Amino acid sequence: MKQRTGLVGVVVAVLMTGIVAVSAEEQSKAQTDKAPVVYPTAIFAFQERGSGVKDYGAKAADILFAKLVADPALFLVDRADLQKTLQEHELNLSGIVSPDQAIQIGKLTGAKILVTGSVVDADKTLYVVAKIIGTETSRVLGASVKGKSSDDLAPLVEQLAKQVADIIAKQADQLVAKEVKMEDRIAALKKQLGDAKRPVVAINVRERHVGQAVIDPAAETELTLFCKETGFDVLGKTADAKKADIVLEGEGFSEFAMRHGNLVSVKARLEVKAIDRQTDKVIAMDRQTAVVVDLTEQIAGKAALQKAAAEIAERLLPKLVSK
Repeated sequence: MKQRTGLVGVVVAVLMTGIVAVSAEEQSKAQTDKAPVVYPTAIFAFQERGSGVKDYGAKAADILFAKLVADPALFLVDRADLQKTLQEHELNLSGIVSPDQAIQIGKLTGAKILVTGSVVDADKTLYVVAKIIGTETSRVLGASVKGKSSDDLAPLVEQLAKQVADIIAKQADQLVAKEVKMEDRIAALKKQLGDAKRPVVAINVRERHVGQAVIDPAAETELTLFCKETGFDVLGKTADAKKADIVLEGEGFSEFAMRHGNLVSVKARLEVKAIDRQTDKVIAMDRQTAVVVDLTEQIAGKAALQKAAAEIAERLLPKLVSK
């Protein structure tokens, strides 16, 4: 009888352990599910319309930045970094942003959402209008507040910031493109390449994460994966590079950008060029910036480089084949 009682106790203990384990797993999953989606966002200076709003455009953007930077759902692109990037590519940090420019700015800065707008002084009324633009979808949503021309700008922009944050939180699916699965991306690239002859390639990408050692080459691995899965012969590291028709050379780095509670934002930039080994001529080149948010800096850094490499592969590989 004692043995039976002991056996029942063991069974109960095992069942309880399983329940606790499942409960812990469910709790962990619930916590993961509750983790906020973070949207990289760039804020541009607002246009000024009316004689009474001189210098209000830059002030509106600065106040909006100050209010939104505390929102855990947003990662704001540093304005100095944004200005430098746009100057390098002769793009204007003003309220005039066309859909084509929005897409280009998104590729250069990693921003998925742009916020710009106008400060308007008309008929003794002050309007502050925001345009919220998806860099992947070119969709434009709007928000606005108004007050008297004599009202202070800051309280109005603070009201506008709440509207902007609410719109992004509730309608982000209209602004940000849905994530495409890896197998779908490769299938689409295969279809684009068709039966074209694939060259033999060697891949060499130098990678680093600012302030930390790189465990393994994320961008190089991703480029190799895309090449292999779409029919290219890829030489290993120990192979003779002279056997390759084309060498893919690149350099990439990732660096910490911002922390949102338990989440870390990391920004990466990757540049890749394709060199004809026989002539040493550069036959194609590309570059990509990516922003990724994760629980750890290392994982986010690797994922950002991986993401940049995938986007480059989609554009670069079709340029390497003989039609």
